[in-house]
Amino acid sequence: MPQPTPSPASSPAPALDVRHRLVETPGGRIHLVEQGSGPLVLLLHGFPESWYAWRHQLPALAAAGYRAVAVDVRGYGRSSKPAEAGAYRMLAHVADNVAVVRALGEERAAVVGHDWGSTIAANTALLRPDVFTAVGLLSVPYAPRGGPRPTDAFAMIGGDEEFYVSYFQRPGRAEAEIEADVRGWLAGFYAGLSADTMPKEGAGGLFFVPEGARLSDRFPRGVLPSWLSEDDLDFYAGEFERTGLTGALNRYRNVDQDWEDLAAWDGAPIAQPSLFIGGELDSSTTWLADAIEAFPRTLPGLVASHILEGCGHWIQQERAEEVNGLLTEWLRGLPDGVLSRT
Repeated sequence: MPQPTPSPASSPAPALDVRHRLVETPGGRIHLVEQGSGPLVLLLHGFPESWYAWRHQLPALAAAGYRAVAVDVRGYGRSSKPAEAGAYRMLAHVADNVAVVRALGEERAAVVGHDWGSTIAANTALLRPDVFTAVGLLSVPYAPRGGPRPTDAFAMIGGDEEFYVSYFQRPGRAEAEIEADVRGWLAGFYAGLSADTMPKEGAGGLFFVPEGARLSDRFPRGVLPSWLSEDDLDFYAGEFERTGLTGALNRYRNVDQDWEDLAAWDGAPIAQPSLFIGGELDSSTTWLADAIEAFPRTLPGLVASHILEGCGHWIQQERAEEVNGLLTEWLRGLPDGVLSRT
């Protein structure tokens, strides 16, 4: 299907030799971008991004002999944006991913995710090992369902300040902050979690909000990380100017629902061949160090785990060449038949 014409508020993506498609799923349409042919590798972005976060991986994976497909996750870009918050529960994202594989005429795939996409990828592999036979996790390590209700746990993290996931819970609150200056907010958020522009005290402080303040009050201003061009920022900002942020933020508003939905998988390991890549300076890596240490139990099929020295949160954009090499090495080393068509 031809790429839809962008609305005036949307900036077109810089030219890539890719194919844009809209595919129908039981939950609505999913916009995807694909390049190459061969075994399918499904790429899932995080917050606040889009398929474009994988612009460096699409050609690299295609050149390595894979059919690389990056989606706009439900709620983002040109994918469907259901109005009800409950439509963004984890089970809905898993169903979307299965439907995309089927719509592409495939039976199985590797799934690779970054940030929220990593958590979605992990649960997709956990719930549908018949379809997703290998899983790659970037930035956010797999942590099985368990422990107290998530919003209760998050409420205790910040002390006198509010943890960002708690800040995102009330509909409209974060939207009002971000949508007042989408481009400026995104620039600050990206810079605050990037190795070359994050505050000297590290990225952790950016995730806490003092009473009466805004999340963005601690963002760096007037600087872009080296991986992000003005054109890149224009594209990201154009997408969110067109769509708003509610669909993206609704993922955070389902953490308790996910905890209930996944009760039967409490503590469950993911057995498929897996890969983890984290950034040394990424709060996701440091806060979840215990989850990484638990990989022998939680990811018994782990092939390799890498922490990229001096790297921040946006690892496949900050260190594209290195991540591309690690992904293709992992994929090529998978046992025969893991990704072959049936």
